[in-house]
Amino acid sequence: MKELLRSNDPTVIAFASALLQGEGIGVFEMDVHMSVLEGSVGVLPRRLMVVEKDMFLARAIMRDNDIVTTDAS
Repeated sequence: MKELLRSNDPTVIAFASALLQGEGIGVFEMDVHMSVLEGSVGVLPRRLMVVEKDMFLARAIMRDNDIVTTDAS
């Protein structure tokens, strides 16, 4: 899996997940439970992961919806 998106805003992660799942792209959200360690301050970002073969389409969907993704590396 590759990182598509990293954000401190849970609404951005939820919106991006819904968009991708609506297009049949499987997503996995990482660092969801890190708020236990940080005290629910929201300092640690969550990451949205997709399978490498879906990355091109996933980036296009994010771009079409004005969501900034992690740099391609």
